Amino acid sequence: MNPQTPTLPQPGSRSNPSFRRIERYSTLKALFALLLVLHGFIHLMGVAKAWKLAPVPQLTQQIDERTGALWLLAAALLAVTVIALFAWPQWWWVVGALALVVSQAAIITSWSDARFGTVANLIMLVGVVFGFLTQGPWSLRAEYDREVARGLARSAAQPLPVESDLAGLPAAVQRYIRLSGTVGQPRIQNFRARFHGEIRSAADARWMPLTGEQYNFYDEPSRLFLMDASMFGVPVQALHRFIGPSATMRVKVVSLMTMVDASGPEMDESETVTLFNDLCVFAPGALVGADIQWQELDPHTVRASFTNGSRIIHAELVFNERGELTDFVSDDRSAASADGKSFIRMRWSTPLRDYREFGAHHLMFRGEGVWHAPSGDYAYLHFDLDAIEYNVGAKGDRR
Repeated sequence: MNPQTPTLPQPGSRSNPSFRRIERYSTLKALFALLLVLHGFIHLMGVAKAWKLAPVPQLTQQIDERTGALWLLAAALLAVTVIALFAWPQWWWVVGALALVVSQAAIITSWSDARFGTVANLIMLVGVVFGFLTQGPWSLRAEYDREVARGLARSAAQPLPVESDLAGLPAAVQRYIRLSGTVGQPRIQNFRARFHGEIRSAADARWMPLTGEQYNFYDEPSRLFLMDASMFGVPVQALHRFIGPSATMRVKVVSLMTMVDASGPEMDESETVTLFNDLCVFAPGALVGADIQWQELDPHTVRASFTNGSRIIHAELVFNERGELTDFVSDDRSAASADGKSFIRMRWSTPLRDYREFGAHHLMFRGEGVWHAPSGDYAYLHFDLDAIEYNVGAKGDRR
């Protein structure tokens, strides 16, 4: 059952294409922040000129003290923008827009000397517009945050899973749950996970670097996954939303143009498979008490039938000698077309490896998504699990 998939570079290796692309993104962000810092220091020249703190021969026009206060305000707002860019990434563009307006107003007062500062403000304008499109109130990020907030508002006390709760489960599943460190820990109501990796739309398509954040909830089974990627340097954002019986997947380029808008029965069934996959991979403790029928095929392989509402999906789980889950295979998932309007059912699997400790939990660190297409198997997703936390409260940090 295990697909033959390429060997990934070691975690953190600079030979990893995804690592290099994410590093380039971080470099661009740092350069943008540096531009704002330098821009802010240049504004301080206007303050020094107005308040006669130091000679500033570059500024030949007179600047009165009131206008000097405007230059100081612009410098301060640019400094706050830099801080917000890293500490408040979802709303930095609000401060940035204000800083941009004040900065340009200050430049206009000394246009003949300071007009070239408009170039920096034009670059800043591009960043602010991008921030608004990707983080603003009508973005996929904002929709994701609203749905997460609704899920986190629900909380209830849950009993601790104990050894007796494992009775009746196949031996391989029992061993996996114990190994995960779940027994004796609070029962999982939700989890939040962060990833990085790379993704592609077809076997011959270009890999795109990605970072992702995901929330799953188990009181009312639901899955929210937000992905940021880039295609030829152009930012792409995707939101998977599965709440209740229905699922949607939307992909936008520059958070403006819809590239994929997928929904319908095939999407609902596919996301049910993914919901169960997440349950097995990231929250094995929640397998206890879930609506699952198990069939033991051999000491290392089980078949599961998972029910969510009126929908039932099937999968096979493969475990190694240590008891770790190494593969999840299902024939109940469908690959969406490039625009998300049509689907092709095909076998789907998620090979897993490199288990590590995440707090009290022993989980996989590296995984893949593989389509078993008629033309041949191919991996379309490589990802590393960066962090995971369980039973996040309504006031949890969701940046």
